[in-house]
Amino acid sequence: MRIGILTISDRASRGEYADKGGPAIIEFLREALSCEWQPHALIIPDEQDQIEATLKALCDDEGCCLVVTTGGTGPAKRDVTPEATVAVCEKILPGFGELMREVSLKSVPTAILSRQTAGTRGKSLIVNLPGKPTAIRECLLAVMPAIPYCIDLIGGPFLTTNESVVKAFRPKSA
Repeated sequence: MRIGILTISDRASRGEYADKGGPAIIEFLREALSCEWQPHALIIPDEQDQIEATLKALCDDEGCCLVVTTGGTGPAKRDVTPEATVAVCEKILPGFGELMREVSLKSVPTAILSRQTAGTRGKSLIVNLPGKPTAIRECLLAVMPAIPYCIDLIGGPFLTTNESVVKAFRPKSA
């Protein structure tokens, strides 16, 4: 099972600073998932066409059942991750962004500026996260209980979680 980790940052893609978001996602998923999986991590600049093409490739060509992005979700002119996500998804799942903002608002008042979202493309779920490692963990803890069942519903593989970190929710009828 493959999971795409996509860091979207002009400066990190140029090597001007070390990517901290992608490694934070991988670290969380290694703790939270109890099933076997392989990360497919990439760093690209804040270019909508390139983000769209990379999301499509991770879902369609690489077969990632989950693609988690970090960066590009704010209001700055170059922040276009949500636009790219919406452009490639078949169904948008706004509840992911709503919950992540609600959780983040408990820590920082500027969470209302975050525009992260989620959606499905084929048998893949794409989830946008903020860029800060502490916010990444906070947001993933909030939405992870729904991710395995969402992937079930779109025909993806069966993800299991380490219940000491986060418990996946599946209805009893599932």
